[in-house]
Amino acid sequence: MVAADNIQTASQVEKFDLLAYLKEKKQLCDEALDKALPVRYPEKIYEAMRYALLAGGKRLRPILCLTTNEMLGGTIEMALPTAVAVESIHTMSLIHDDLPAMDNDDYRRGKLTNHKVYGEDIAILAGDGLLAYAFEFVATQTRNVPAERVLKVIARLGQATGATGLVGGQVLDLESEGKTDTPVETLNFIHSHKTGALLEACVVCGGILAGATPEEEQRLSRYSQNIGLAFQIIDDILDITATAEQLGKTAGKDLKANKVTYPSLWGIDESRAKAQQLIKEACAELEPFGAKAQALIAIAHFIISRDR
Repeated sequence: MVAADNIQTASQVEKFDLLAYLKEKKQLCDEALDKALPVRYPEKIYEAMRYALLAGGKRLRPILCLTTNEMLGGTIEMALPTAVAVESIHTMSLIHDDLPAMDNDDYRRGKLTNHKVYGEDIAILAGDGLLAYAFEFVATQTRNVPAERVLKVIARLGQATGATGLVGGQVLDLESEGKTDTPVETLNFIHSHKTGALLEACVVCGGILAGATPEEEQRLSRYSQNIGLAFQIIDDILDITATAEQLGKTAGKDLKANKVTYPSLWGIDESRAKAQQLIKEACAELEPFGAKAQALIAIAHFIISRDR
């Protein structure tokens, strides 16, 4: 019976129209983000926040939150505030990452970076505003979810964002710049925190809101840790192989900054093979969910097939 279920799941995933699914969910997220952050007084800070938040992008993180929630029997309504929050946190990280004191980039998502439009001072504050608003939005807008689940989501987002997650990874990334002897263990730590921690929180928080069991949470964590690392490996490859037009940001930056990346350690072919293995392991974690996991499985494969 288990084997038959797995065959059915594989067949359904193969037929799954991921592009249509992502388009539908992206539109839902874009509308929610627009509605969540109207311009108020003082207008400049809200305009700067909205400029970055509504600049486009794949909306992969909020979609992962919504998709996981649905897989476990939740509703769009109960997960949408957290989806808005994770995209707000992600946008904060992009604004700050692009600053001259960090990665110093002029373009993001094909547009001038926030500090190039509003100045460094307002860009920093726009990031701060988005980060604070993310937690406020989850706390005040989440409906029909037990309070202990909402509290758990807020704690998880805090862990993923702070020194135990995104911030800690960014610090090590800055410290490792120009050090060509950086070991793969350090590289894994950087990216599992700088990129992976928030991506993991998106998936796990979607599950928490729907009432995931501890075992299901563990499976979701392992799934998201694997796709998070695969995502970064592909990012490193694209920095070498893609154009600035494809990426929507400066290409070849890692090489210019003398950064140790997965391709610099393993080469492009081996890096791609390792990413594929990570996706295989991620999808194996979803087997107990059967056909309900088809969207998460399809998203995992999308991560290693993307060209930007």
